[in-house]
Amino acid sequence: MNKLQKRIIFFGTSLFIGLNIIGLINLLPKLKIATAVEIKITQLPKENTWLAASFPVENFQSYSSPFGYRRSVDGNSNWEFHSGLDIVAPQGSYIRNWWAGRVIKVGDRSACGTHIVIKSGEWEHTYCHMEGHVETTNGRRFLSDRTGGIQVWEGQQINAGVRIGRVGMTGRTKGPHLHWILRYGNNYVDPALVLRQMFSEQELAKSATLRTIP
Repeated sequence: MNKLQKRIIFFGTSLFIGLNIIGLINLLPKLKIATAVEIKITQLPKENTWLAASFPVENFQSYSSPFGYRRSVDGNSNWEFHSGLDIVAPQGSYIRNWWAGRVIKVGDRSACGTHIVIKSGEWEHTYCHMEGHVETTNGRRFLSDRTGGIQVWEGQQINAGVRIGRVGMTGRTKGPHLHWILRYGNNYVDPALVLRQMFSEQELAKSATLRTIP
């Protein structure tokens, strides 16, 4: 067997082993991890528009913690996935519904504290660390914040911009802020990307309106 024949056999064997390794990897169970999806306006149905959306916090002060992996707030060296955007505002500041939808959950027994989850088509938006607590009447659950004049029921339809709660310190938090979570099609979405696109589109709409005013 000459050198050329040996090289051809070696190459063919290596290719066969490589393809089988790739095939084996594809057959292995895939790890389930929290994923962030950068939503672009062109990826959404045409009927969706950011013009109808509302910024979720009155008396906005700053953003304190972005979306993504970060050091644990418990002070240890562990990394944890921060599933939303922390929006700082004075305690008691009102929270407004980002987009019209139906309340699918109210709760007050988790790290999220007193919270509401609203579904708007493929979107789910969650509001954590709110003032108040959950009560039940005739088998129906609702978020009650009597001081703020807020009562939000599971199953209730709520329009964009409506006050749904107040910034508090319930759950796992070191200061008053709204922990705002967005999901689209069961994937976590960075709220900062959405806000950027939302403001951009709303500013363009304002400019167009001003140009049409005589």
